[in-house]
Amino acid sequence: MSPTQIRKADPVVLLDPPLAPAAPAPAAAPLAPAARLLPSLAAVYRAQLARARVARIPLLFVATFQSLGILLMMRGVVDPGDVPAARSVVAGSSVLVVAFVALNLLAQYFGRLRATGGLDHYATLPVRPAAVVLGAAAAYASFTVPGALVTAGVGAWMFSLPFGHLWVLLAVVPLAGAALAGIGAACGLLAPRQEIATLLGQLGMSAALLLGVLPVGQLPGFIRLLRDLLPSTYGVEAFAESFATAPDWASVFGDLTVCGAVGLVSLAIATWAYRRAATR
Repeated sequence: MSPTQIRKADPVVLLDPPLAPAAPAPAAAPLAPAARLLPSLAAVYRAQLARARVARIPLLFVATFQSLGILLMMRGVVDPGDVPAARSVVAGSSVLVVAFVALNLLAQYFGRLRATGGLDHYATLPVRPAAVVLGAAAAYASFTVPGALVTAGVGAWMFSLPFGHLWVLLAVVPLAGAALAGIGAACGLLAPRQEIATLLGQLGMSAALLLGVLPVGQLPGFIRLLRDLLPSTYGVEAFAESFATAPDWASVFGDLTVCGAVGLVSLAIATWAYRRAATR
């Protein structure tokens, strides 16, 4: 029997079906443009004002009661006949209401935001960093105006100073507040820990108390130099000059200009500190 020749089947090669041409990747949707500064500033201000409204009464009470207590204490030390010293005490106590909020509370607020991750919330919103810093500072500073006016009125009555130019405080509060708010926000954003931010805020408020309320003529020379480096000093000087019978308005305007210039610089530093903290 002849051998049966078995032909081996050729191997079957399974070919993948031809690939369809790859679909082009969808183009990324453009991000919404960031809101303009003024509308975003107004939105942040309203939001912060609503949040701070809960603590409005304690805030007004603590800031005003503290300054009125200092006025009462200094009334036992400074003679009302010592007009330059009386002006410094009343002006310094009035601006101290602003320092309590701008330096102390804002440093604590931004320090807490950074520690708890609250900055991530603002980072997802189409608002500019400057709007966040300015909106928070303006909301907190809004509560200081009544306390500052009450302190100035009571101080003028206690030290027998004229009431005619108390309106100058309406210019001192926002300008000195902007300068101090920028410093307070920067301290809270740059401090490595929340506790250090609180400490820096307390130290700043103590500096405003000691260097702003005490009469200038009784301070040593090196303390006067430190006083000149504190932005709120120029607001104190401007308000103190307004109590004169014939105020030197050029000096008042010059001091307020310095407050405004320092405020722009300090808020710019706070905005940079916000960007730095938000990207970490």
